[in-house]
Amino acid sequence: MLGLATTATATTATAGATTAAKNRVLCSSGRVQRGFVQWFQRSSVACYRISSPSLRSNFCAVKAMAEADTISILKAQSPSTASGNKQALISLSDKKDLAFLGTGLQSLGYTIVSTGGTALALENAGVSVTKVEQLTCFPEMLDGRVKTLHPNIHGGILARRDQKQHMEALNEHGIGTFDLVVVNLYPFYDKVSSGGIEFEDGIENIDIGGPAMIRAAAKNHKDVLVVVDSQDYSALLEFLQGNQDDQLFRRKLAWKAFQHVASYDSAVSEWLWKQTVGDKFPPSLTVPLSLKSSLRYGENPHQKAAFYVDKSLSEVNAGGIATAIQHHGKEMSYNNYLDADAAWNCVSEFKNPTCVIVKHTNPCGVASRDDILEAYRLAVKADPVSAFGGIVAFNIEVDEALAKEIREFRSPTDGETRMFYEIVVAPKYSQKGLDILRGKSKTLRILEAGKNEKGKLSLRQVGGGWLAQDSDDLTPEDIQFKLVSDKAPLESELCDAEFAWLCVKHVKSNAIVIAKNNCVLGMGSGQPNRRESLRIAMRKAGDEVKGAALASDAFFPFAWKDAVEEACENGIGIIAEPGGSIRDGDAIDCCNKYGVSLLFTNVRHFRH
Repeated sequence: MLGLATTATATTATAGATTAAKNRVLCSSGRVQRGFVQWFQRSSVACYRISSPSLRSNFCAVKAMAEADTISILKAQSPSTASGNKQALISLSDKKDLAFLGTGLQSLGYTIVSTGGTALALENAGVSVTKVEQLTCFPEMLDGRVKTLHPNIHGGILARRDQKQHMEALNEHGIGTFDLVVVNLYPFYDKVSSGGIEFEDGIENIDIGGPAMIRAAAKNHKDVLVVVDSQDYSALLEFLQGNQDDQLFRRKLAWKAFQHVASYDSAVSEWLWKQTVGDKFPPSLTVPLSLKSSLRYGENPHQKAAFYVDKSLSEVNAGGIATAIQHHGKEMSYNNYLDADAAWNCVSEFKNPTCVIVKHTNPCGVASRDDILEAYRLAVKADPVSAFGGIVAFNIEVDEALAKEIREFRSPTDGETRMFYEIVVAPKYSQKGLDILRGKSKTLRILEAGKNEKGKLSLRQVGGGWLAQDSDDLTPEDIQFKLVSDKAPLESELCDAEFAWLCVKHVKSNAIVIAKNNCVLGMGSGQPNRRESLRIAMRKAGDEVKGAALASDAFFPFAWKDAVEEACENGIGIIAEPGGSIRDGDAIDCCNKYGVSLLFTNVRHFRH
């Protein structure tokens, strides 16, 4: 069995030198037979590879500095252990604040070992660097795939200082210890999410050596500090300056390191699954979440809460409230996020200028008009009591005129009270519009959001597990409204039915929406029986129910002396429902009796 080559480092003669040598020293633990020499020159280190048909042995030679007459051969000592200095290994793809870190470590007496571009950046910043190949006596190879995967690196990271046999093994093989590892990874996430990348390019952006070093250091965090985030550099240097032995600090960094690698691997896994199978429901699923903010409390003050952003590749540039920009107002609360999400999801469904007002995740007012000011007034009018203190959303820019209307509009209930809102959300704002809204209230939250992309995976937690499903993206253009009654609807009535159907999918079941002229007149939500939801919706619609359209999120189980007949008796002109009940014939006969148009959509819109 071949022995390991011994590493030799060129130094000037010092009192600690144990051996003097000529200008070039050749060291090897293997017997050299016929062969040839390949010479790799790296700085002051010359590494040789001897090959023969029967034997291959790696060994290294040290080329003395021009001004040095002798060198020290450090068989049982690394540069760090020989001098008593600490040793740091730095290998970064993202080199943000690298100079700050390097100079800080150097001032603390650390010897810095680094790779390729990181070493060059440190040298350009005036920081002394030992290159990795000076420790491994092996060049970077396979187009950079192999740089740090070497016992001289991982032995120095993984060795436990409190285990005698570990230290004896390092001593036997001339491997020094590392006290700090600072690594971040190839930008795989950014590369594959930028679009248009070839499969092979994606594969080459999968980091191997980086995660290996991070995991090794994190596992041995009792002896080796590991840093993966430039935001931790200041805290690291402060910790090192204090010469502390805080295991909690080390554990936090180790946790962050493992989480960093886990998120990285989840992106690789997600990308490979899509490249290979593409199904939305893989056998195993990891969702990387990143903390955006700690919240004051959850749904109720006694519940602690936080908000996380989904860092899955599928969510890149996919819009939504999670990535919205907050221009003004108090910090968002748990309930604010839920309500804003409901409002934004609803208003984004409409093509024409639309306003949606939400209270407790239910749209209590929806209106579409060419004139967005009129749409806003009608949305408030649908249920001004519920709208007060709610969330108002628009699918077009909030300009100066609209902002003034939001600021000054009085409640239809008394004509005097200015409408109050928790949140305004829109795709964009003019500068004047933004300034006016900021003046309405110090607490008003102003959000700018991107439209949700279709085709997202919807996740919902239950005790001990998660439910996954396609998002409910269907619009009236995607389905067929099948006439099953004798009376055919007018074109305006059909438009009303489509509008009501699009609204009802955003109302909690059991859900009924009554609408006319692209405006919600009343809605009933969340009732255990559909008839009660109908009555609530009709009470809100009042006299305007005559000739209006009604949409139900699911079929009517009964018609006579129940919801269908009650709707017909109160003047509803057209009903849109999924159909599918064993009593569909009763619903048809009832509508025919009262001269009401009945449309079956074959699409249910349950929302729990």
